[in-house]
Amino acid sequence: MARVISVESERFPIAGTFTISRGSKTEAEVITVTIREDGQSGRGECVPYKRYDETIDGVRDAIGAMREQIQGGISRAALLDAMPAGAARNAVDCALWDLEAKITGKPVASSICMAPPRALETAYTVSLAEPEAMAAQARANALRPLLKVKIGGDNDMARIRAVREAAPASRIILDANEGWSDDNIVANLAFAAEHGIALIEQPLPAGRDGILRQIAHPLPICADESVHEAQGLASLVGLYDAVNIKLDKSGGLTAALVLRDRARELGFGIMVGCMVGTSLAMAPAVLLAQDADFVDLDGPLLLARDRAPGLVYQGSLVSPPDPALWG
Repeated sequence: MARVISVESERFPIAGTFTISRGSKTEAEVITVTIREDGQSGRGECVPYKRYDETIDGVRDAIGAMREQIQGGISRAALLDAMPAGAARNAVDCALWDLEAKITGKPVASSICMAPPRALETAYTVSLAEPEAMAAQARANALRPLLKVKIGGDNDMARIRAVREAAPASRIILDANEGWSDDNIVANLAFAAEHGIALIEQPLPAGRDGILRQIAHPLPICADESVHEAQGLASLVGLYDAVNIKLDKSGGLTAALVLRDRARELGFGIMVGCMVGTSLAMAPAVLLAQDADFVDLDGPLLLARDRAPGLVYQGSLVSPPDPALWG
C-alpha cells in the first residue's frame, strides 16, 4: 500500500506565560505529521520558530512541497538531502522513524540506544521576569534538582542572585537567549560562576560571539542558536564548551544523531533541549538524550494540556516513550 501523509496544525495552551528575552507566549503552536502505510501510522511533531524565520504556514507549505516524494517512499537518508534543517524536516523525519517502528515491530530505542532506555532527569524552566517573580518561581520548584533559568535583560545579576537564594540546592542552567553583549559578558559570567551556576546557554547573538574565544570561561558555555547541524560544529571549537541539540533545529532525529556523535568527537558536552511542545515532540528527544550531560525536555510540564497518552513525568524524571505515543 502506498504511503499517505496528512498534516495538522494544533494549539496547546501554556500554563501561564512562557517568557524569554525575545518575548512571551501563552500557547504552543505545533504541526503534526502523520504518515500511514500498510495499516500502520507514524507521527512526528514540530514547533515552527520565529527566531529562524519559520511560520505555521511556511512549514506546512514546505511539507506539502514534499508530499509526492514522501508518499513515494522517500527514505530518512534521502530526506536529509531533499529538505533543509528545520522544523518541517523534523516532523517528517520523526514520523518516518515512528512508522518504521510500527511496521517492523522494532522499537526505535533498539536502533539508537546502547542500552535499554531509562528515565532521565530533566531541567524545569523558570521564565524571565523581575527578580522577585523569578525567585517565587524558583522557590516553588526548589526541590527540583535542575532548573533552567531564562535571563537576558538589564538586571541579570539580581535575577541570578534571587533565583540562587530561592533554590540553594538546585543545579542551575542560565539561558540568556542571545541577550548579553560584549560589554557585560565578562562580568556576568564571573557573577554566575560565583553563584555556582552549572552552565550558561547562548549568552551572545549567534554570529556575534567571537569574543568567547578571547575571554575566560569560568563555567561551561553552551551553544544553542549558534548550532544547528553537524557541518557547522568545527567552527565552534574554542568558542563553546557544549552544544544544545534540538530536533527542530537539526531537522529531525536522523540529523540529530549525526550532530551528537560529531559533537562528542570534537569534545563538546551535550545538552538535549526542546521548543515548547507536547510529549510527541519530546519522545524522540528522550531517546536521543540517554547519554546527554544535560537534559531539558520539560515542554509538556509547561502546558496546561498535553496529548494523551503522553510521556510520564514523576517530578523531574521523564520516562522513555510508550509505543502508543511514539517509537
